[in-house]
Amino acid sequence: MSLFGQLDKVRAAQARVAAHRAELAEPAAALLARGERHPLLALGAAGGAGFVLGSLDVHPLRVPGVGPLLRGGLAEVVAQGVRLVAELGAGAFDDASA
Repeated sequence: MSLFGQLDKVRAAQARVAAHRAELAEPAAALLARGERHPLLALGAAGGAGFVLGSLDVHPLRVPGVGPLLRGGLAEVVAQGVRLVAELGAGAFDDASA
């Protein structure tokens, strides 16, 4: 097969990926927004998933789709949850000293 034929296949594949990415953008954004509204729920779900994967002796990055999630916005949602817990904890100490 010629180079130009292979380039056409690559461009067609790139167009399919772009279409699928656009198709998934709205549900993914809604899921991330929900995680930002309820950070403790997202943190609990991540902890529960980690417990289950650890009990099954499964490496999380070998589960399809988990690697991209960790590199994407899920890590940011978890970080926001940890920040919220830290702020709530610091607020409890401020109230106790007053």
